[in-house]
Amino acid sequence: MAYKFEVYKDAKGEFRFRFKAPNGENMFASEGYAQKASAMSAIETIKKNAPGATIDDQTK
Repeated sequence: MAYKFEVYKDAKGEFRFRFKAPNGENMFASEGYAQKASAMSAIETIKKNAPGATIDDQTK
């Protein structure tokens, strides 16, 4: 199994997504979106822009 985005509807009827690791563990989840297209757009934005993301360690 590979990393994947999983799109679903929550109890309020909002579209959300979660990012899952190869072992099936949830790594992070999104906010709720009224439209599925908005959730899909957020996924595409993450896929396009995240490779260069830095780490802001605020525990120091």
